[in-house]
Amino acid sequence: MDIQSILQALEDTSVAIQIRESGSVFPNLESVHVIGIALVFGTIAVVDLRLLGIASHRRSALRLIQELLPYTWVAFAACVITGLLMFASNATTYAQNSVFWWKMGVLLLAGLNMAIFHLGAYRRIDEWDTTLPPPGQARVAGLCSLALWACVIGLGRWIGFV
Repeated sequence: MDIQSILQALEDTSVAIQIRESGSVFPNLESVHVIGIALVFGTIAVVDLRLLGIASHRRSALRLIQELLPYTWVAFAACVITGLLMFASNATTYAQNSVFWWKMGVLLLAGLNMAIFHLGAYRRIDEWDTTLPPPGQARVAGLCSLALWACVIGLGRWIGFV
């Protein structure tokens, strides 16, 4: 079975048909997706601005991360679920959309940036948690994160116009 057949089978599921043919399901999914990405970006931006030494100076970076990360993950899970459902509704078309693939690639880079931060500067957070400015590795991670998530949002908006 080739990829095109798999995508078509996905698109032919009853859930995908319901999403595609209903006048309200897709817009509702899209709304939840947008609210989710706003929460993801908002919580990540607060942490990133702290990593850059620009905001939230009165709170330790560790405390900020621990408080916001659960909200980030719940919002991200909502985005994944709604994104997959929207994809399923028109899988063959999305699979041919270059902007969709750019978004997925940048999303992967954002995840890689987070992993590098958590495997590097975050492991030594007790050494720099309350100092300003944070170390260079943390600032680079914060700047990259802000830029990558802004790109994810921009590309996500652009998908519908290609």
